Amino acid sequence: MKLNTTFDNLVLANPVMPASGPLVGDTEKLQFMQTAGCGAVVTKTISTKMPEIPKPCIYGDKSTFVMNSELWSEYPLSDWTEDFLPAYLKTKDRPLIVSVGYTKEDMEVLIPALDRFADAFEVSTHYVGTDLSVIADTVKTIRRHTRKPIYMKISPHIPDPAGFARVIKQHGANGIVAINSLGPTMKIDISRRAILYGNEQGFVWTSGPVIKHLAQATVYQIRQAEPDLTIIGVGGIQSADDVIEFLLAGANAVQMLSAALLKGKQLYAKIIADLPKALAKHGFDSVEEIINTPLYNTVRYEASVPELIEEKCIKCNICVDVCPYFAIEMKDMITFDAKKCFECGLCVVKCPTGAIVMPGANL
Repeated sequence: MKLNTTFDNLVLANPVMPASGPLVGDTEKLQFMQTAGCGAVVTKTISTKMPEIPKPCIYGDKSTFVMNSELWSEYPLSDWTEDFLPAYLKTKDRPLIVSVGYTKEDMEVLIPALDRFADAFEVSTHYVGTDLSVIADTVKTIRRHTRKPIYMKISPHIPDPAGFARVIKQHGANGIVAINSLGPTMKIDISRRAILYGNEQGFVWTSGPVIKHLAQATVYQIRQAEPDLTIIGVGGIQSADDVIEFLLAGANAVQMLSAALLKGKQLYAKIIADLPKALAKHGFDSVEEIINTPLYNTVRYEASVPELIEEKCIKCNICVDVCPYFAIEMKDMITFDAKKCFECGLCVVKCPTGAIVMPGANL
């Protein structure tokens, strides 16, 4: 099974890499990602100023989201250029993407200082607003200082992902990392009448599986608008199947971080080990085949009234409880009122035993 992927002269043994954040914040952490088998390694976002980080700063629920007010690297640029990156380069054997932020003035300092270490740059736009002319100036500034690939990281608050993609391409970027964390968001403790894990304004940023479908939609929008841009998909990945979904949506590779905070750092190696089995399960021979497979839109405007497979029904009444059109009743068996049924399909996907089907529908 061929897991390799190549873009912008970067050769990755597999499409999985860490996302910028707390798990890639120094030499030890970068080496961990290499040992875990990631196809490329990404640094924590380096900037010119030291951040003021609230403590505690990371909250994770059981399985769906992380809230984070951690900001960028807690180490100065000099630690990266004199210690972390020189030490990492002694054992480096795969592409290194150096994450930097945030303004064009920062780029005037950061890119010359870091260019000798980077195979490519990822540029966070999280704190520079939504003005695409500002983004354009940032890209132009970076391009003046490097010939390395540039990947601009888009945040969910950017209102026009296609326009963002068009502007960065016009001014010299090679691609996009989509998406950054979602926010601002809040974590409230009722018993203490308090905001937890927030910055001075009470806000945090949310990431993890909860944002996966937003991230995939953004990747898809960008791929439709700019077919030639490199796209690195990030946001909510926690399994090999998630990797495949992002590649089908239009990504060339993926990044993951929050799920490892929720489930443990061993998740990187597990997903990479699971990829060959996942590809085989879904009928693919290679990662490149997934990337080159068109994603079809199966939208329909007519469906059918659901039908019951009686021998599968366990009479749990979930379908009755969730039906938003009051069209399902439990009599001697589950029955559907054709006059009330809106053919929405919710009962089909909520049935725990697959006892409800909609003939002719794409479910």
